[in-house]
Amino acid sequence: MSWAALLGLLAVLLLLLLLLSRRRARRPGEPPLDLGSIPWLGHALEFGKDAASFLTRMKEKHGDIFTVLVGGRYVTVLLDPHSYDTVVWDLRTRLDFHPYAIFLMERIFDLQLPNFNPSEEKARMKPTLMHKDLQALTEAMYTNLRTVLLGDSTEGGSGWQEKGLLEFSYSSLLSAGYLTLYGVEASPRTHESQALDRDHSADVFRTFRQLDLMLPKLARGSLSVGDKDHACSVKSRLWKLLSPAGLASRADRSSWLESYLRHLEEMGVSEDMQARALVLQLWATQGNMGPTAFWLLLFLLKNPEALDAVHAELKRIVWQAEKPVLQMTALPQKILDSMPVLDSVLNETLRLTAAPFITREVMADLALPMADRREFSLRRGDRLLLFPFLSPQKDPEIYTEPEVFKYNRFLNPDGSEKKDFYKDGKRLKNYNMPWGAGHNQCLGKSYAINSIKHGGIIITNTIITTIQPFQESRPGQQGQVFFLLPYHLIWFPISRCYPHSGRSSYIN
Repeated sequence: MSWAALLGLLAVLLLLLLLLSRRRARRPGEPPLDLGSIPWLGHALEFGKDAASFLTRMKEKHGDIFTVLVGGRYVTVLLDPHSYDTVVWDLRTRLDFHPYAIFLMERIFDLQLPNFNPSEEKARMKPTLMHKDLQALTEAMYTNLRTVLLGDSTEGGSGWQEKGLLEFSYSSLLSAGYLTLYGVEASPRTHESQALDRDHSADVFRTFRQLDLMLPKLARGSLSVGDKDHACSVKSRLWKLLSPAGLASRADRSSWLESYLRHLEEMGVSEDMQARALVLQLWATQGNMGPTAFWLLLFLLKNPEALDAVHAELKRIVWQAEKPVLQMTALPQKILDSMPVLDSVLNETLRLTAAPFITREVMADLALPMADRREFSLRRGDRLLLFPFLSPQKDPEIYTEPEVFKYNRFLNPDGSEKKDFYKDGKRLKNYNMPWGAGHNQCLGKSYAINSIKHGGIIITNTIITTIQPFQESRPGQQGQVFFLLPYHLIWFPISRCYPHSGRSSYIN
């Protein structure tokens, strides 16, 4: 062995000894500490590979609160849903999401905003997602979903298009959502302008989807050299598609977009950075609706009893309205709010698939009180993590057969919404948390729910052939189920295991 190699090996050993000597020890009053077997990395590999399985194992070992070492960071995980309110409503001087949000904003979207104040931004945007503005968004979304989903039979070369259910759901919701928030080609609309809207929004989706698939690696900073080059190319394309100059000529732009652009201009943000901010907002507002719609449709199509119940509700509430649903210019909010069966299906879909991480940076040494009157010390600089996907959403004490889809799980026997769920004999306030909670609950929750409902209503109201397994499958497509919509042949493999629609949430 050469002297250089020997010295290199010695340096590595000394570094390992240094890291081992600096490994943290648990202090009295702190949660159980699990450092893993690899210095500095700790449990990073296992956590990154399958967070749900890893945290389940840690909970079985340590209980409902513990601290783990993950890539040089100490993360305290809290899995007691009775204690979540203590965290999500705590003062930002003690527990704050903003530093982590800004870090991810820069790492994933290459976005730097001068004097950025997330609280001020949320206060500015909140009115544009409520009341009359929410109604306007809801109506526009319904119109744009019809444009995207139902198409135009007079378009040349339209014919049948074959799509997988995930691509169909995701592209439909994101394309319609883009047109709703960022504007359409022309107003009033014509057949020609709607065709341009379909083409343009499809281009936005295809480009966005490439970035979306890279987001986990971007967040972890683990892209390969080739992936980094591809990510740069995709981002550049999105920045061009969503540049303020390119959006300036679009009609029927939402009040949300107008308010957000004014906010950026008042902060002195350059047009280049404004485009990056608009890409971030496209992900934040649209990134979860399409996957959620996919899961909702998948569960309905694989559970005939649930689909029949939704159809019966639509027939009772919508089809008996003044006009058939497909002739309405918009679905009134009172109709959207009078669908307890569809609400239950959506809540059950989110319970099974939405897996956000709710994170807070510990801004000062503090004592964290638990609902059972225990108290644990947390250190400044650590990170606090809630993972509602494990508890309450998959907790067998709260939900019987938690892995099974039950469309009426959130219905009382009289058909009203069920809100009473219990753990340890106590009623839960937070029994399903796909939208986050507390200071950082999703501002666009009502808009997202309305949009997903609209998509589900249009699709389930337009299926023209009962789903059935094809006896003669084409090569590579064995064991698939097909159903038909106007101009679309939709398929999904009945045996495929899809990933969770929920991702590590960066907005909670």
